[in-house]
Amino acid sequence: MKALAKEKSCFSFYAVGPITQKRSSSNDGDEELECLRWLDKQPHSSVLYVSFGSGGTLSQSAINELALGLELSGQRFLWVLRAPSDSSSAAYLDNQKNEDPLKFLPSGFLERTKEKGLVLPSWAPQVQILSHDSVGGFLSHCGWNSVLESVQVGVPIITWPLFAEQRMNAVLLVDGLKVAVRPNIGEDGIVEKEEVSKVIKCLMEQEEGKAMRKRMEDLKAYAADAVKKDAGSSTHALSQLASKWENFSGIEDNN
Repeated sequence: MKALAKEKSCFSFYAVGPITQKRSSSNDGDEELECLRWLDKQPHSSVLYVSFGSGGTLSQSAINELALGLELSGQRFLWVLRAPSDSSSAAYLDNQKNEDPLKFLPSGFLERTKEKGLVLPSWAPQVQILSHDSVGGFLSHCGWNSVLESVQVGVPIITWPLFAEQRMNAVLLVDGLKVAVRPNIGEDGIVEKEEVSKVIKCLMEQEEGKAMRKRMEDLKAYAADAVKKDAGSSTHALSQLASKWENFSGIEDNN
């Protein structure tokens, strides 16, 4: 935005946001209540939330390595799982399956991790999950809505971009804002279980992760300031834009 503002242009730019929902759209079904009740029982900032958004799926190999990496890390986790695609970075809407996602997990995984993990084979109330006191990290595809939701509640990220603008968002989070950690990807395009475990421990246990959390808390404060009712920069920009539209409409009416 700063770079665009410096350019000589006939266009005006208005920095509005972050704009996100305060609650995920839902019908307060059993799965939502189950996951929130489970989170209520977990220690403060101890749970890694794992989700690839409404449009992301993994290959079977990627699911296997992610599952085993979660187990190897020993960390608590809440994972929203979908049936695999034929690609390590595919869109769910193009690869919908009616099969039970849980059957694609490694043999014995659910039993071995039942004391520390919860796997949801469908949708989850992401906004409520991220804002829960027990959630301390987010393994995310880095879709922009998910990034904003994480920033607004101060939760640092493990980046796992799949397609579209997500890779660019991941670079911003890791190299620019330094509020996220990036796993190394193998030559076959798969993140191996040891690497999964390594980045999870980095985010959830180590000093590097604590520093990311502190920077994300700072971003959270900036985001809150931006949307303050009277003095926020976003509120001011939106007011300016509305006034411009109103004036433009008045000119058209007079003509």
